[in-house]
Amino acid sequence: MLKFSTFLKDLGSIRSALIWSVVLFAVGIGAGWVSTGPLEELLLNQIGGLREVSERLEQGGNVQWNFFLFIFFNNAIKSVLVIYAGIFFGILPVIFLLINGMVLGFVVHTTMNYGASFYDIVVKGLLPHGIIEIPVIIIACAFGLKFGGLVIKSLAQLGSDKRNTMGTRWRAFMNRTLTASFWVVILLLVAAIIESTLTYTLVRG
Repeated sequence: MLKFSTFLKDLGSIRSALIWSVVLFAVGIGAGWVSTGPLEELLLNQIGGLREVSERLEQGGNVQWNFFLFIFFNNAIKSVLVIYAGIFFGILPVIFLLINGMVLGFVVHTTMNYGASFYDIVVKGLLPHGIIEIPVIIIACAFGLKFGGLVIKSLAQLGSDKRNTMGTRWRAFMNRTLTASFWVVILLLVAAIIESTLTYTLVRG
C-alpha cells in the first residue's frame, strides 16, 4: 500500500483536484505579485513572522541543522494536516494554497523590486528544493480538496440509493490518504535536506 508506484497511481484518482490545486496556487501567486493595501499588509506580517523565526534559528549553534528541523517539521505537519483538514468541505486546503501562493508571488516580486535578479531568487533560492516541495504541497492540498468533495457528495446522497456505495469509496480514499501522507513526509524530508544544505549554501555563497 505504501509503494511509491501506488502513490503515483493514486494521483490519477484525484486528477481534477490536482488541476484545481494548481489553479488556486497560481491565482495566489498572481494575487501576491500585484498585492496592495490590506492584502500587502497581511503578506508583510506573514513574512515578518518568518523572518523572526529565521533570525532565531541563526542564533543557534548548528544553523543548518536548526533550519532543517524547522523546515521539515513545519512543512510535513502542515501538509499532512491539510489533507485531513479537507473534511471541512475543502475550505482549509483552498486557503492554504492561496496564502502560500500569495506569499511566494509577493516575495519574488518585492525582492526583484529591491534589485535582486530573477536568477538569484528563483534558480538559486527556490528551484533546488522547490522543485520537490511545491508540487508535494500542491498534491497534499489536492487530497484535501478531494476529501472535501467526498464529504459534500456523502451529505448530498444521504437517503438516496447511492449511499451504500459511499462506504466503499470512503475506505478506498482513506487508504490513499495514508499512502499520500507517507510519501508527502518522505519527499518533504528530501526537500528540507536540500533547502538546508544546497539552497542555504547557494543563497549565502
